[in-house]
Amino acid sequence: MSFEPPIPFPRAGQAKPAPQVAFHRTELGPILSLYGRMVAAGEWRDYGISCLREVAVFSVFRRTAEHPLYRIEKRPKLRGRQGLYALIGADGQVLKRGHDLAGILQVLERKLIRAVK
Repeated sequence: MSFEPPIPFPRAGQAKPAPQVAFHRTELGPILSLYGRMVAAGEWRDYGISCLREVAVFSVFRRTAEHPLYRIEKRPKLRGRQGLYALIGADGQVLKRGHDLAGILQVLERKLIRAVK
């Protein structure tokens, strides 16, 4: 059995830990709205949210034990260049990238529209 000493709280003047990137409530609202509609349509069943140092990821799964069907990523470092948000498919291909979250989600909304017989 190994013993690890407790981690002390940072003192004044010490470097603070790097902040995590996370989705804001105004960003999660449209994402979860789309998720709810896709669950009601039977397309999606589970989701996961990861908040890391450089990226926040909302992953969508068809089944719990699978790889994600889609990932919605938020990368603040790309805000000035390619866009803050990205939609990535199951194979890792970037489907859409941009500055507007609604434009990214519109790609997934098209999959919700079906022809009625």
